[in-house]
Amino acid sequence: MLFVCYSKCGTCKKAQKHLDELHKEYVIRDIKTDNPSREELESWWKMSNLPLRKLFNTSGKLYKEMDLKNKLLFMSDDDMLDLLASDGMLVKRPIVVVESKVLVGYKQEEYDCL
Repeated sequence: MLFVCYSKCGTCKKAQKHLDELHKEYVIRDIKTDNPSREELESWWKMSNLPLRKLFNTSGKLYKEMDLKNKLLFMSDDDMLDLLASDGMLVKRPIVVVESKVLVGYKQEEYDCL
């Protein structure tokens, strides 16, 4: 299992603690220092069954500075994937990748089913 997170993120810490309590084995990947590639993001997006806009960290400083709330409405999927791949701080986290399943964000009930 891959656990993609940001070490200073409170939600990521909570999710990691939950994984530890469930005794799950995982590999940690820091999204700031090891940004996911466009190919990874596209693959994770398709496995997640979420709208692509749900992969954006809407509470992040960079998202707000770039006014992405309004700009994403007019962007193609290709442009959004390129943008996500340009900076890990734009990507919603944590992301859990296990086999062909991807969880974006943290919901305790989803983690309980891993």
